[in-house]
Amino acid sequence: MTQADWMWAEPKEKLVDWLGQMWTVRWFDEKVDEFFAKGMIHGTTHLCVGQEASAVGVCAMLEDKDKITSTHRGHGHCIAKGADPDRMMAELFGRETGYCKGKGGSMHIADVEKGNLGANGIVGGGIPLAVGAALTSKMRQEGYITVCFFGDGAANEGSFHEAVNLAAIWDLPVIFVCENNQYGMSGPVKDMVKIENIADRAAGYGIPGHVVDGNNLPEVMTVMKEAVEYTRNGSGPVLIEAKTYRWKGHSKSDAKKYRTREEEKEWKDKDPIRFFQDALIERGIITAEEAETVKKDTKARIERSVEFAEQSPEPSKDTLLEDVYA
Repeated sequence: MTQADWMWAEPKEKLVDWLGQMWTVRWFDEKVDEFFAKGMIHGTTHLCVGQEASAVGVCAMLEDKDKITSTHRGHGHCIAKGADPDRMMAELFGRETGYCKGKGGSMHIADVEKGNLGANGIVGGGIPLAVGAALTSKMRQEGYITVCFFGDGAANEGSFHEAVNLAAIWDLPVIFVCENNQYGMSGPVKDMVKIENIADRAAGYGIPGHVVDGNNLPEVMTVMKEAVEYTRNGSGPVLIEAKTYRWKGHSKSDAKKYRTREEEKEWKDKDPIRFFQDALIERGIITAEEAETVKKDTKARIERSVEFAEQSPEPSKDTLLEDVYA
């Protein structure tokens, strides 16, 4: 028996859905990258191509009532928690049908009805918000847990240490998920922390810490499943570090001169989607033809979201300053 045997026993429909979610995240960000290169989308964006398994694996273990807080690299989190790609794409196009009526852009997508409390343009900004949501759940006995996504760079912010400490001493129902994609902007994580694993910091707060292969969906889901059971039972917070890699630059203007093409190839050979897809085929759960259909169907889904965004109206001048803080 292997650690992830429970997952392979899940219905075929579920397994295929998880594969489809990863492809949806991949195609969404690839399309956004294309539009930014053409100057069709303005502002900035931070893409999560290569990190699909951490977003999908974590959110797959949550219930509808559970909450998440996201990051500036949050498209995958939003999709995995049930966001509508149509409204997401419309938001990036600055259209009225977007999640923030076209006024927030890439880093401010929120879908409270689905439990997504919002992406955040401030590094580490979502960490104390997640702890606040978890405190609300505990005080009101509402039974939901909150997952806080953040990057390796945010693990060095004061907000991280303060929030984790508070959650630990109050045994709050929150799971901290560090997506360690090896770089905080252009700085390698090995130059930013002196410990091998960011999850090792959990010991300093008296909470469990786990390191997972962030490109291995079964491993992410298995560790997350255990963390959810632990936290939902009232045992307090957990820190999970998912080691992964962003294929694209930090943002659209990043030339990636701080890393080698050999390093990029090494990580692309660990493609999380291909890993899971090959595992499904090898186990006879799906055929190669079925896998190709999932790939094509999800790509077509994103193309439809582009059509929706392009056909949506721009915000009216009369409402331009509504819902905006200055």
